[in-house]
Amino acid sequence: MRFARTAAAAATCAALLLPLTAHTAAAHNAAEAARQVRAPGETFTLPVRDALAQLPVREENRAGYERSKFRHWIDADKDGCNTRGEVLKAEAVIAPEQGPRCALSGGEWYSPYDDRYITGPSGLDIDHLVPLAEAWDSGASAWTAGERQDYANDLGDARALIAVSAASNRSKADQDPTTWLPPAVGYRCQYVTDWVADKTRWGLNVDTAERSALSEELSHCTDVPITVVLAR
Repeated sequence: MRFARTAAAAATCAALLLPLTAHTAAAHNAAEAARQVRAPGETFTLPVRDALAQLPVREENRAGYERSKFRHWIDADKDGCNTRGEVLKAEAVIAPEQGPRCALSGGEWYSPYDDRYITGPSGLDIDHLVPLAEAWDSGASAWTAGERQDYANDLGDARALIAVSAASNRSKADQDPTTWLPPAVGYRCQYVTDWVADKTRWGLNVDTAERSALSEELSHCTDVPITVVLAR
């Protein structure tokens, strides 16, 4: 407006700009409200695409990573079953028999990554949905040892740990959705939705390529609401 040649032109431009300015301010205020500082234990619900948009975007750094820095599996409730055993019992399609010291035998599980049923616990891995190395890259390098242990044994959200076939878990390894998605195409929307929820729960970052991959995959999915209880 500084260089408007006439008052009439200035008035016309102002009339055009005012609605845009008001809209931009409203959008900015909504974004700021959505990004307000949240406290551990707080529960909130929002569409998954909005949750993705709120994740901080930063470059990843694996310097100093060692798997041993995420202590697992622990027996948090001292009932004789460690985290692996707890997940296996919770996710069994046919319950296994439980012997002394939580030795599990028999039973059946469904592995959604590759759409197959697994008989007996020996063919299963417990997958960290967001792998430990990926968590380290995305912010966990700055956590305390206790926070990393809590992350590695997260039984507070059913999306965090999942029983899957050993073959599919080892195929995935420490990859993010940029380079790996479940072979079972019908499960991919659930997978990326849960990925966003898990990163949101733990306040983890995404990098640019990861965000693009998640956004692309979610564009083919229903924008479902996710409910998250913040862990930190």
